[in-house]
Amino acid sequence: MATGTNSIPERLINYRVYNESNALMGMATVDLPEIQAMSDTVSGAGIAGEVDSPVLGHYQAMSSTFNWRTIERPALELAKQQAHQLEIRGSQQHYDNTTGKITTTPIRVVMRAIPKNFSLGSFEPGSTTDSSTEFEVVYLKIVVDDKEVVEIDKYNFIAKFGDTDMLESVRKDLGMS
Repeated sequence: MATGTNSIPERLINYRVYNESNALMGMATVDLPEIQAMSDTVSGAGIAGEVDSPVLGHYQAMSSTFNWRTIERPALELAKQQAHQLEIRGSQQHYDNTTGKITTTPIRVVMRAIPKNFSLGSFEPGSTTDSSTEFEVVYLKIVVDDKEVVEIDKYNFIAKFGDTDMLESVRKDLGMS
């Protein structure tokens, strides 16, 4: 676990992809979702121009793509039109420039995702099929070094960054808590 101020984050060592049953899903590269706030232009009296103002705790559609090396049954099962719980467990490498030690930090990315597209890829002798699954991400949690850093749950009005839930007051205003 890398926690000191002299710890330099270097790289993701490796990771594995699991489903809601804790089954290994196969070999894939993963394009993680982009967290982009919804926004609207604010202009008018008292404002010197325009401001593209983000909407508190609201985010544009989040997509994630899993690029599979080959066509495997677990990956094909993810094409079923329902939400799938996916967990990416990784290990990140840090170098401590004071002690010279290399340490690791666990990282987990948890997504509840609905398939939008499944590309079977192509068949070519001696090559990967380059199959892929594209998902709409409706829930995202990122845990670094066993500490929850981000949790976005669109259907339950949660947008947490560290210990701050940006939508706590909104849920209260709407009578949800």
